[in-house]
Amino acid sequence: MKNKLLLMVVVVLTMVLLIEIKTPKKEIQNNKNDNNQEEIKVKNIATGAIETKDLENYVMGVVAAEMPASFSIEALKAQAIASRSYAYYKMKQNNGNYDIIADVSNQAYINDDEMHEKWQEDYDIYYKKVKEAVDSTKNEIMTYDGQVIEAFYFAMSNGYTEDVVSVFGESLPYLKSVESKWDNNSLNNYEVNTQLSKEEFLKKLNLNSNTIVINNQIYDETGRTKEITINSTTFKGTEFRKLLNLRSTDFKIELDNNIVNITTKGYGHGVGMSQYGANGMAKDGFDCYTILKYYYKDIEFQKL
Repeated sequence: MKNKLLLMVVVVLTMVLLIEIKTPKKEIQNNKNDNNQEEIKVKNIATGAIETKDLENYVMGVVAAEMPASFSIEALKAQAIASRSYAYYKMKQNNGNYDIIADVSNQAYINDDEMHEKWQEDYDIYYKKVKEAVDSTKNEIMTYDGQVIEAFYFAMSNGYTEDVVSVFGESLPYLKSVESKWDNNSLNNYEVNTQLSKEEFLKKLNLNSNTIVINNQIYDETGRTKEITINSTTFKGTEFRKLLNLRSTDFKIELDNNIVNITTKGYGHGVGMSQYGANGMAKDGFDCYTILKYYYKDIEFQKL
């Protein structure tokens, strides 16, 4: 009798062990909701609130905020894939209680009410257009070597995009400088002049002086300022741009008595996809995948 009981116990334990081996363990963290959709935790800087959003709905709000809805549909599709890729990259990197910030430090985002306010009487047309761009690329991201890429993008180049190492200090094989001939003087605000008083210029640079002497200005291969020395103080081009709130690091300075004239070309940090360049490519007949493969080198496309 004892032997039979012992045999039954052994059989039961063996079956339990086999069930545990065959049953896959659930992941500790799962970014998908019950409908098998990715979710992202978005922090609103203005309020400090953290909201969990369906990823596709979030991408809709990002495309609406980040790219003019008047742009060609293929440019909007490219923006949707780039925005989704960047968002998913941030989700994979998250070590805190939110994935991404809803402003230009990460990606801008607007809700439906803000879309109404932005588009006014064009709301219905633009909403449908942006939704088409997002829906037609649903769950698509860009990858490099099997991993989602850090898909930086910006408004308008000076004719060339920038190598990521020159701006953010990291070297990434898919974020190299490429020519962007669609960004040129034919675009509104491609070249912009900013005027500052001598006092305001020096104050913004935290320089205690009554004079302005430009000792040196070093450009990189894309024509952007790598370093500039004012009154023996050297600034990185990116730092100088930030302090003076300039549109780009492609700038020229002219001094006219007590007025400082600064002329910039392009708009944004210059890394990754140029949004106006993407629109130019779309107008020339290129589809969203060709656009993205042009601005992000050796990438592939994958579905979540």
